[in-house]
Amino acid sequence: MLPPRLSRRRLIALGAALPLLGACSAAPAAAKSFPKARSEAEWRRVLTAEQFYVLRRAGTERAFTSPLNGEKRKGAFVCVGCANPLYSSAHKYDSGTGWPSFWRAIDKGAVGTSTDYLIGYPRTEVHCADCGGHLGHIFGDGPPPTGKRHCINGVALRFVPA
Repeated sequence: MLPPRLSRRRLIALGAALPLLGACSAAPAAAKSFPKARSEAEWRRVLTAEQFYVLRRAGTERAFTSPLNGEKRKGAFVCVGCANPLYSSAHKYDSGTGWPSFWRAIDKGAVGTSTDYLIGYPRTEVHCADCGGHLGHIFGDGPPPTGKRHCINGVALRFVPA
């Protein structure tokens, strides 16, 4: 039984309003102009369905499914959409979360951030600075020296060995 203050009618109204809140704040990066912009049709041609879902629709891959999660070689992780170098293997660590994690980007201009409210509270979204593709999120529970965890969808990355 629902608590007295939360009637079925209010619960249904809240459920109907939540998607509208998400639509108002979905993927701010998508609205910006980026140097390597493409049309939706062009993105669909060059990306797999899963890559398109993550990069262009701010989706999330299932945890522990990316082969890049266990990648230990020296090299760089680049955007699968535009080949922009994003992360160095020197900054990668095993966070135990099931997604490739880095304590910083390869350089200050590699990624951009914005705030998303898609799950009802603010999170820092991280996207490719060149094409605007959604990569994942940044959390404040990472290792020194930054204390940041860039939690990145492996499907949004391609590894280039050194």
